[in-house]
Amino acid sequence: MPPFLISLLFGLLLVSGCTSTGDVLGSAAMRQTKFQDSDPQDFGARHPGHHDVHGIDVSKWNGQIDWQKVKQSGVAFAFIKATEGTDRIDPTFVTNWRNSAAAGVPHAPYHFYYFCSSADEQADWFIANVPKASMHLPPVLDAEWNSASPTCKTRPDAETVRRELQRFLDRIEAHYGKRPIIYTSVDFHRDNLVGHFGNYHFWVRSVAAHPEKVYVARRWAFWQYTATGIVPGIEGKTDINAFAGTEKSWRQWVATASN
Repeated sequence: MPPFLISLLFGLLLVSGCTSTGDVLGSAAMRQTKFQDSDPQDFGARHPGHHDVHGIDVSKWNGQIDWQKVKQSGVAFAFIKATEGTDRIDPTFVTNWRNSAAAGVPHAPYHFYYFCSSADEQADWFIANVPKASMHLPPVLDAEWNSASPTCKTRPDAETVRRELQRFLDRIEAHYGKRPIIYTSVDFHRDNLVGHFGNYHFWVRSVAAHPEKVYVARRWAFWQYTATGIVPGIEGKTDINAFAGTEKSWRQWVATASN
């Protein structure tokens, strides 16, 4: 299905059942989340337990993953790190996307963006190392400041950031036929993205408060609400994310986005 039709269908799903300016879709009845957390936060009335559908994001730091156990635990999706900048491939990427697919976990690869190289160079790197066969759900652009990087702490002005990100997004969508999802953090969003990229689905990080409190006028599809989750099949702490909509809307979107 053409990307614009996929986006249109998801947009219609998002509008049907919308309950606030923050959540993309209406939420389920309040209950506890499916997974334990070694350092749980108090989100008050806007607890992630409102949401039916939860998933994970993983990289080499999660070690060897038992994807069958992950699936059985109730994980509904996985974002899997694939590439970084222009010269890094996550060493667990191939194993993770193949094993998540074998276990029946909907999955998507993501690219960690570096502002020390061009959008075209990074798109070329991603395309060269991420086969279309690994693309079950739409690919993800991870856009955040690289504060922990020993080699790239460059912070371009907001106009340059948006121009470069748009170029990368356009290249990836043209190659894979799926409109990418944008992952971002509170500070990067505040500095660069407020009021922009309204035609893209957002995956936002907010581990201390509900996204509505920290992301200005941003409708989101995925919420990364903890980095300290406990998921069977994964040793140690794990990032856990909530999908903004109901289980029914999730199934509808996956069926469309995976074509």
